Amino acid sequence: MKILVIEDYEPIRSSLAQGLVEAGYAVDATGDGEEGLWFARSGSYDVIILDLMLPTVGGLTILRRLREWKDAVPVLILTAKDTVKDRVRGLDLGADDYLVKPFDFKELLARVRALVRRKYEAKSPAIRVGDLEIDTRTRSVRRAGRPVVLTAREYAVLEFLALRAGQVVTRTELWEHLYAFDAEPESNVVDVYIGRLRKRLEGMKGPRLIHTRRGLGYVLGEAE
Repeated sequence: MKILVIEDYEPIRSSLAQGLVEAGYAVDATGDGEEGLWFARSGSYDVIILDLMLPTVGGLTILRRLREWKDAVPVLILTAKDTVKDRVRGLDLGADDYLVKPFDFKELLARVRALVRRKYEAKSPAIRVGDLEIDTRTRSVRRAGRPVVLTAREYAVLEFLALRAGQVVTRTELWEHLYAFDAEPESNVVDVYIGRLRKRLEGMKGPRLIHTRRGLGYVLGEAE
């Protein structure tokens, strides 16, 4: 999944970005409100973590503009303001969650995971497709009851496909959710990871789960 962090206090911004990357997310981060608004409109994010007190463009203004543009990306407000009035205003403008500084990073991760599930209408942290089981809390995968060892990037591809199980996911969508804005991976990187996943999942003698839709993309689903 891909996260945008808009936070003006550099120590918090850096630690958030580092922690999220270590947790397996692709992350873009900025401390400027105007640049944050540009990122939000230019990227494809699963969650935006948004501070309220920002230079150039305030957090609430960013939130209001996103909702005016009908952008439904989940927004987690991260702020030092802890009054009922501030929380109500942010939620009324379209925020999905609210976390007050200082905060525990484990709680922030749990809230991010919950927002991602809500976005993709996944009611449970455990996703099942046929005999494939994915636990999004522990980032672990099992097929037919046996563990499947994946790299962080392979897991990211599989989780995104699983959250949209039964739907065609284009190569562009996968690429946008795998890499930060300034990344420059090889042009065939998505196909490479799909190939690796197939070997790890289908090399276990089970039926094919990742199906190619020529000219369109890929679908995760039970055997056709």
